[in-house]
Amino acid sequence: MEDLFGAGAVDDDESEDLPVSGGPSDAHWMASQRSPLAVRMRPRSLDEVVGQQHLLGQGSPLRQLAAGADAAGPAGPSSVILWGPPGTGKTTLAHVIARGPGRKFVELSAITAGVKDVRRVMDEALTARDLYKKTTVLFLDEIHRFNKAQQDALLPGVENRWVVLVAATTENPSFSVVSPLLSRSLLLTLKPLTDDDISGLLQRAVADARGLAGRVELSSEALDHLVRLSGGDARRALTALEAAAGVAFGDSAAVEISDDDATGTDEFSDTDGETGLAKDSLPEAPVLVELRHTERALDAAAVRYDRAGDQHYDVASAFIKSIRGSDVDAALHYLARMLEAGEDPRFVARRIVISAAEDIGMADPTALQTAVAAAQAVQLIGMPEGRIVLAEAVVHLATAPKSNAAYMGLNKAVADVRAGFGGGIPMHLRDAHYPGAKQLGHGKSYKYAHDEPHGVATQQYPPDDLVGKDYYQPTGNGAERDIAARLERLRKIVRGE
Repeated sequence: MEDLFGAGAVDDDESEDLPVSGGPSDAHWMASQRSPLAVRMRPRSLDEVVGQQHLLGQGSPLRQLAAGADAAGPAGPSSVILWGPPGTGKTTLAHVIARGPGRKFVELSAITAGVKDVRRVMDEALTARDLYKKTTVLFLDEIHRFNKAQQDALLPGVENRWVVLVAATTENPSFSVVSPLLSRSLLLTLKPLTDDDISGLLQRAVADARGLAGRVELSSEALDHLVRLSGGDARRALTALEAAAGVAFGDSAAVEISDDDATGTDEFSDTDGETGLAKDSLPEAPVLVELRHTERALDAAAVRYDRAGDQHYDVASAFIKSIRGSDVDAALHYLARMLEAGEDPRFVARRIVISAAEDIGMADPTALQTAVAAAQAVQLIGMPEGRIVLAEAVVHLATAPKSNAAYMGLNKAVADVRAGFGGGIPMHLRDAHYPGAKQLGHGKSYKYAHDEPHGVATQQYPPDDLVGKDYYQPTGNGAERDIAARLERLRKIVRGE
């Protein structure tokens, strides 16, 4: 356990009783700040874990592991592989499991460990099991960095349960973990934390004695900014909060020094000038962490953008209208604005696909191909590289010739359908494959287009009341210039004109 709770970190049990402020015990509180906020705020039980509730139900493998020797039932603990993005709780879950009774906990990192270290752990695990009746839980971080030989060294211990393996990885285990080890372990997928999860975690860190102990207050704007920039990563959110709190404390100290200089307060005085009370006996007001503090700490300006409010729709609307208006520079600006504000790139990709069909249409049929390919590529490679693909699609669409003729043609057809036009289907176009259909006249006199000159047959296709109705009226832009001329010839042949 030394590698988890060694020197430099205040014991969790002690941290529960740390005072919020004031008096000589401030030195004790300050000593606790040596460890990063993300380390100090690690949950002590599964009930404190944020998110991942789909993995933490009663009787789940993680519950059994955390229960340790107190686990109920005849089933033994299962080895697990935790797969998920950074900051979703893989290491946190391992640390909670470390607190289980009757278990010896060993942590290795695949970045620095090798086969020799794995074999040493296996030997020690056998000794702990045979002499002390203890099961060893081996937490192996970044298991995808182990090569095949290193992963194979784990197999005897996992198969014979000399150790219970808890492995963590950010890469797909199907490609990064050898099949024999996968078959001997349970694969548990961790999901990115939601905005509500991150918000609750930050507020807990502000108030908890292990965290900032109520010494700061977090403005709603600063909280929203931290949540937005965290990207569902709890560790990143807590690190950013600690940095922003440091900036706020620095500003507060500078203001106090300036006030003392202005009022001529004796820097060696221990009493308040007005009341005569000892300063140490006065309650300290929490320092307010504002949006400007988070911007300075993270070197990232807050983008005014609410994914559930007006800004979401306003920026998306301006984005689409800039593409439609062929202003590629404005379109790239709004694209950057959405992505920097944390908008889901899949939402952006969907809007691009819609724009390709609605605003570019048949003036450049390849625009839709580019848009669909971009949407698929974003799904495949994710962010941040996905922004490059989206930019290419935006440039293609914004600089392409424009036509909404296909879209408008559909609207006209829909209007006629809703108005009751287009009753019966011509008999020669009706389905004739089932018994008795031909006796009803279905398919009679139908002309197979491929048997006709130029592959176009003269016959009636629309219902009787829509004969001669032109829905699609191509523009003279881009590829539709050629389509217009071809369409005129097609209509004359089909209609027998």
